[in-house]
This record gives sequence, C-alpha cells and structure tokens, in this order.
Amino acid sequence: MTAIAVSCGDPSGIGPEIAIACWLKRKQLGLPPFFLLADPALIEARAKLTGQNCTIAISTPAKAEGLFADALPVVPLENEQIDQPGTPLAENAPGTMEAIERAVALSLSGEARAVVTCPIAKKPLYDAGFRFPGHTEFLAHLAAQHLGHDVTPVMMLAGPLLRAVPVTIHIGIAQVPVVLDIPTIVAICRITAAALKNQFGIAEPRLAIAGLNPHAGEGGSMGTEDEIIVRPAIQILRAEGIDARGPLPADTMFHPAARATYDVAICMYHDQALIPAKTLGFDDSVNVTLGLPFIRTSPDHGTAFNIAGTGQAKPDSLIAAIRLADELASNKEEKIIA
Repeated sequence: MTAIAVSCGDPSGIGPEIAIACWLKRKQLGLPPFFLLADPALIEARAKLTGQNCTIAISTPAKAEGLFADALPVVPLENEQIDQPGTPLAENAPGTMEAIERAVALSLSGEARAVVTCPIAKKPLYDAGFRFPGHTEFLAHLAAQHLGHDVTPVMMLAGPLLRAVPVTIHIGIAQVPVVLDIPTIVAICRITAAALKNQFGIAEPRLAIAGLNPHAGEGGSMGTEDEIIVRPAIQILRAEGIDARGPLPADTMFHPAARATYDVAICMYHDQALIPAKTLGFDDSVNVTLGLPFIRTSPDHGTAFNIAGTGQAKPDSLIAAIRLADELASNKEEKIIA
C-alpha cells in the first residue's frame, strides 16, 4: 500500500502544524500512512515553535510507508520556504505550487494513493504569478494536462451528517441566476452520481436537488428559474436513470428526517450548500473534489493566519480528510480488483 501525499498549503498558515499534529495522533487514531511534501527545515522549525515533539525523516514516496510508524516522512521540495507564521509571503508561493503539482503527479503515477491538500491563500500566489482562481481550478488544470482534455471539477463538502455540492461556487450572488443553466446542473449531477457509486460505494445514489428561489419558486410566483432551468435538468437526469428529486425548498432540506432520504444535496450556490454543511460538521467536514482522475480531499477551513504558530489549531478536519482519502482510495482499489 502506497502512502497518501499531503501538501502543506501556505506555510505561513496552520497547514504545517496540523499535519504534524495528525502524525502525532497516528497510533491513537489508526491513521493510514502519509507523507508531507514540504521543506523539511520549515517543518522542523514549526514543530519547535509549537512545542510538538515530532521526529522528522527525509523520505521518498516509496519509503514513506515504512518510515511512518517511527517518523513523519517529509519528501523535500526543490524550493526552500520561510517559516513566518501569520504573515503570508510571495517568496513561499513557488514551493506551495510545487507541492501541489508533485502530489498530483505522484498520485497519477501510482506513487501516492491520494492527494490531501492543506489550505492555501490566494494573494501570495497571485503576487507570484499564479493565474488560477483557486486550488480546485489549479487541480483541474493539472488533470487536463495529464488527460489531454478539459475536466469539470465538482466541489463536495462531505461530513458525517451531510454531503453537499454547490453547482455554482465563487461568484457573486447576483451572478448565480445568470450563470445557472440546464447543462451545468446536469453535468454536475452526473459527475456526483458517478463519484458516489465509484468512490463512495453507494450503489444507487439519491440526489436531492434544491431550488434556487424561496420555496423552490412556488410554481414560478417567486422566480421562474426553478421551473425553466432546475426542473428540466432533473427530468433529464431521471430519464437517464439517476435518482434525482426536486426542485426542493432549501429551507426544509437539512433537518434529520429530510437528510435520511438522500445521499447528497445538490445546491444552486455556494452558501446554500456550505452553510448547512459547516453548521452540521464544522470540525469534521471535508472538501472533496469530484471529477478528477485522482482522489483529492482537503480540510474544510482556511489558512487561519491569526493562530498560525500558536499551537491552537485543531487537526480534526485534516484527520477527517486523510481518513476519507484513504476510504475513497480503498473503494477505488476494490472496484479495480473486482
């Protein structure tokens, strides 16, 4: 079994210290082997600063599993990084991007079971010439380079009580009804249904699809988008044999009895999905990117510059991300063997 590749995200954030904290809990929690793609000197400095008693071993991906029980395997970056907690630096951006690129390459080559990414900050990356809106778009670009064609990445927030997928993500609320269309909803739902089958092991996924407007538009009296965009998309999905239901009023979709009737909530915009997902699982929800030729998970929080280096950061979401990456990789491996 190969180890999971973990990129530390922005080194001025909490990524390095929560990665160390995960390794320190490896035996207690039975965590699967993983290695960090990082500057070893930075990891050593952060462990010392936060008082984390961590043995670090410079490693290769192939040796990481064997080292994991006794030391935190760190696969060195070519780019050195500065450990300056709380102050993001453009000088660290090349190493941040290198870690992501190498994690993806190792996963695609089979040298890593999956990719787990710690949070990045966009501004220092932009200052260094990064041209992607965020992590997900960069990962999609790397996947497209490997496959030779574009991919559609789908963001899922997966927690113990709810899986939620937003159809539109980082755009202003006024743009949502402009951007929303039938092909996009259909494509997002197809990718989600396929991932639930192939990665999550759900034989017959049930998709609950939220309406855009209050009360799902009330038959068009509170907005026409649900009748002219969302409902036709659902009809297409149902004709393809996908168990899609809706459009449903979003205000009644997330109580326990409602959640018991579906496997994923498909939401029309960012906050419609992320508010219930984070409310129901703030510390243990995981960001999963579907539609890629490799498994990628990430903690469901940001860089937390305000507490970086203080030892206050909780590793719970990263622990959940590593566990889920391992689970999805195992499901994928079992499907290949079958």
